[in-house]
Amino acid sequence: MPEAVSPWRLSVAPMLDWTDKHCRFLHRLLSRRTRLYTEMVTTGALLHGAERRHLRFDAVEHPLALQLGGSEAADLAACARIGARWGYDEINLNCGCPSERVQRGAFGACLMAEPQLVADGVKAMVDAVDVPVSVKHRIGIDREESYDFVRDFVGTVAEAGCRVFIVHARNAWLQGLSPKENREIPPLRHALVYRLKRDFPQLTIVLNGGVTSDAQITEHLQHVDGVMLGREAYHHPWMMSRWDAEFLGGAACALTQDEVEAEMVAYMARELAEDGTPWSAIARHMLGLHHGRRGARLWRQVWSDHRLKARPAAEVAALARSHLAAGAHAGQGAVAGA
Repeated sequence: MPEAVSPWRLSVAPMLDWTDKHCRFLHRLLSRRTRLYTEMVTTGALLHGAERRHLRFDAVEHPLALQLGGSEAADLAACARIGARWGYDEINLNCGCPSERVQRGAFGACLMAEPQLVADGVKAMVDAVDVPVSVKHRIGIDREESYDFVRDFVGTVAEAGCRVFIVHARNAWLQGLSPKENREIPPLRHALVYRLKRDFPQLTIVLNGGVTSDAQITEHLQHVDGVMLGREAYHHPWMMSRWDAEFLGGAACALTQDEVEAEMVAYMARELAEDGTPWSAIARHMLGLHHGRRGARLWRQVWSDHRLKARPAAEVAALARSHLAAGAHAGQGAVAGA
């Protein structure tokens, strides 16, 4: 491992409806050094909505980046300033989301067709804040599979002051595919991301897309500065407990899975008292915590049972643990459902 570990060496992707502050609190229990990202927040929502609702986070979540969605330079600069004032460590611009709703707002992946517009927005943000400004994008849009397209996009935006590019190694098909299909159908082309690093050695290039194991992380890190995982980290969060020791120059998570769950239950109580947040809004993010353990299916069923919503989180936790233990002692049937 290099002496100075890049701040972007390992990160969890911004995922709409998933990587909220409760999800990030769980991830921070598992890894102290992995870089975390918010869900995408549109400039309109931030400028005309409630700042606290969109930007509130727990101090333990650092290092933490705010992802913005927008295309107007002045709005992006204003929102970057707001994010920096709230204490975010990085401002990230979404140039990768392919959803029709995002396209109607003229941002996300469709911005890759207008690299100068992106560059103008980036320059406005770079001029407005002292924290790093990064861009998350695809390797192409629609059937445009030329490497020159993504190379020229990165080159143009880099000239505006961006030094960190997070590259989802798939094209975004703007017509005919759902966002879910856009994460699965366009072929992965990791080699193009490697090539970007070779052509822009002075930039920080982070690879995203299709990474599902520590072995793959290790392989990609031979070619790029960092790796970003999304759904794999969300559905199997315990994998993050190894990352500080294996990749980030720190110590492995000192907590057991059961201790992480106990910390989350205490967090649920605090959030209920401070903000009125029901435990169910938090528990949904930790359903993969015991993945692979006997009894995990029964444990998940308890935390997912809407009939228990009115009961205190500590009570539900005790019931869930009893089901986990019962499943662990039930033999092969519990293993099959884990």
